Amino acid sequence: MSQPAIKLYGFPLSGHSHRVELMLSLLGLPSEFILVDLKQGAQKAPDFIAHLNRFGLVPVIDDNGTVLADSNAILVYLANQYGNGQWLPSDPVGQARVQRWLSAAAGQLHAGPAAARLAVVFGAEVDTVAAISRSHALLKLVDEQLSQSRFLVGEQPSIADVAFYTYVAHAPEGNVSLADYPQVRAWLARIEALPGFVGMPRSAVGLQAK
Repeated sequence: MSQPAIKLYGFPLSGHSHRVELMLSLLGLPSEFILVDLKQGAQKAPDFIAHLNRFGLVPVIDDNGTVLADSNAILVYLANQYGNGQWLPSDPVGQARVQRWLSAAAGQLHAGPAAARLAVVFGAEVDTVAAISRSHALLKLVDEQLSQSRFLVGEQPSIADVAFYTYVAHAPEGNVSLADYPQVRAWLARIEALPGFVGMPRSAVGLQAK
C-alpha cells in the first residue's frame, strides 16, 4: 500500500516551511502543500490555532492524523519515522551534536540570517545592522566547522543540515553576503546535489535588495 500524502501547511517563502518541504522531498515522501497565507494572517485564524498550532505559526504537518508543529520538531519526527537511521544518528553523542545545531537554528540562525531576510522580504521591524552582524558571526563559525567535515555533523548529511540550509542559502536576500565563506558555499552545493533536493523560490524583493 502506498504512503498517504502528508499534508504540509506552510507558506512558499517561509524558510521554516521549506525545511519541512525539503525533508519530505529528500525522504521521497508524498506530500500535499496547503497554503497558509501569512500576509493575510491566516496562521492566526481561530480554526488554525484550535486545530493545527496553538502558537499560530507555520509549518504544521498532518501525517495521517498525527498533527505536529515546529519545523525542527517535525524534522526530528520525519527522520525517526521515515529516515531509516540516515538523517539522525542513533548514538547519544551523534544525537547531541545534531541537537546542538538544531538549537543554533532556533537561536543564532533565527536571530541572524532569518531576521535580516525577514526585514527585506516581509518588511518586518528588525534591527538589520545587528541581524547582519550576528549573521556574519554565525557564518564564520559555520565556515570553520565545514572546513573540518563535509556536513555539519560529520561526513553524512543530517537534519542539522536541513535545518540550516534554507536561511543560509537565502541569506543574500537579507543583504548578508556569502562571498567570504567558501566552505559554506561548497556545503550549499553539496546539499543541492542530494537526490530529492527541492529549492525555495527566490524572493523578487530580496533579489532586488542584494
